[in-house]
Amino acid sequence: MSAIEALCAQAVGPKHAARVSRHVLAQLTCLGSHTVTGLLTTCGRQFQDWSADYRLYGRNRVRPEDLFEPVRRHLIQQNEPIVTALDDTRLQKSGRKVYGAKYLRDPLGPPFHTNFIRAQRFVQTAMACKGKDGQARMIPIDWVHAPLPEKPPPNASEKQWGAYRRQRRAARIGCIGAQRIRHLRRWFNHHGAQDCLLWTVVDGAFTNGPVLKNLPENTTLVGRIRADAKLHYLPKQQPKAQGRRRVYGPQAPTPQQLRQDEHVPWRHIEVFYGGKKRTLRVKQLAPLRWRAAGEKHDLQLLVLAPTPYRLSKNSRLLYRKPAYLICTDPAADPVDVIQHYLWRWDIEVNFRDEKTLFGLGDAQVRTAPAVQNVTGCAVAAYAILLLAAVLSKRNGATIEHLPAPKWQRPKSLRTTTQRLKQNLRYEIWGRSINFSGLMTHQHANTKSPKTTPSIGSAVFYASEYS
Repeated sequence: MSAIEALCAQAVGPKHAARVSRHVLAQLTCLGSHTVTGLLTTCGRQFQDWSADYRLYGRNRVRPEDLFEPVRRHLIQQNEPIVTALDDTRLQKSGRKVYGAKYLRDPLGPPFHTNFIRAQRFVQTAMACKGKDGQARMIPIDWVHAPLPEKPPPNASEKQWGAYRRQRRAARIGCIGAQRIRHLRRWFNHHGAQDCLLWTVVDGAFTNGPVLKNLPENTTLVGRIRADAKLHYLPKQQPKAQGRRRVYGPQAPTPQQLRQDEHVPWRHIEVFYGGKKRTLRVKQLAPLRWRAAGEKHDLQLLVLAPTPYRLSKNSRLLYRKPAYLICTDPAADPVDVIQHYLWRWDIEVNFRDEKTLFGLGDAQVRTAPAVQNVTGCAVAAYAILLLAAVLSKRNGATIEHLPAPKWQRPKSLRTTTQRLKQNLRYEIWGRSINFSGLMTHQHANTKSPKTTPSIGSAVFYASEYS
């Protein structure tokens, strides 16, 4: 708890530090809906004037950028290449006057039918906090609302429609992603990390021209590419006579053709994935060029063979889909490229924790500043919790105060977010609640006594998964 309060004090000025600290701790300990009034109730301020708490978000008195500042400062002290993951997510909304709520494609819909949901679109960046044996935990360091522009009425003038089309192009997810990458690169350069290589790992939505053609210096991108992407070798020679300089050479095999080519051998590498070291089969082809990336980047193509698995001990052998990756550094070690890409999955875990444990999207706010600040501060509170756990563990402090339930796996590689929240509640409320009912030993009497619901167990072991 002391580490969380210290990080909050570094983020905002003394005028709003107490109120912001209350809201951050309320985000981490709230048992009900994570609305603004839910946070006030958690703080015990439900009988006081609430207007200042709403103005805190609606008038930009606290911004997510301020809360992410101490998180970034601590993470860049690792003195290693900076590995970040970039992805977008959607928060469903039903109100028609909520800023930025549009009908968007449902990413969880079935592949055979396109579903639409009314939701807001956000872009998040997370940075890897490296552990031992190649494992890492992604901690959010940036959050931004990416709304689509309002469509003009049918009788609008051609000038209005032209402005709308320009805004629509600027609001593409690739353009927003390129802006956030450049923003973080400038921040790292300004805070003494200008010599550190920035790795940005993305999925197929950001592996496109708007991102690749606008990458800043000293930045390497790893992204997923289509199986039928048309790649080219570098030109072998330039025309002797006058004419345009050649940028692309003969066409290279597509990623799928490279995987099926038996003349190219598979290379076995070892990476950390799924809780332990695993061996993967990889094919590599470099240097290449892709028209979507232009002549600025020479690429390397990596093909990951389908991974075999079984649903049970006696079931038949199944295979996952192959993966096709490109990297903007053709000389990068394939082991590092694939390891960084496998770390990217943890940003999906971030989205799950933010929506299920922290009620991201529960707040009923409508204005543009409030939508950005309320959701961003909730994500920043989640990042502060993860960083505080890392710092406390490095300093030798105990973060596991509660005995684990009997059904929990005895040896876990890292403490889950749910367990961190439970132990934080114990640190805050443990002395105020009678905790004697949580006994680790059995009673001598074999007959089970009649008990009432235990407030200690109900509060400290509460799970917010919906």
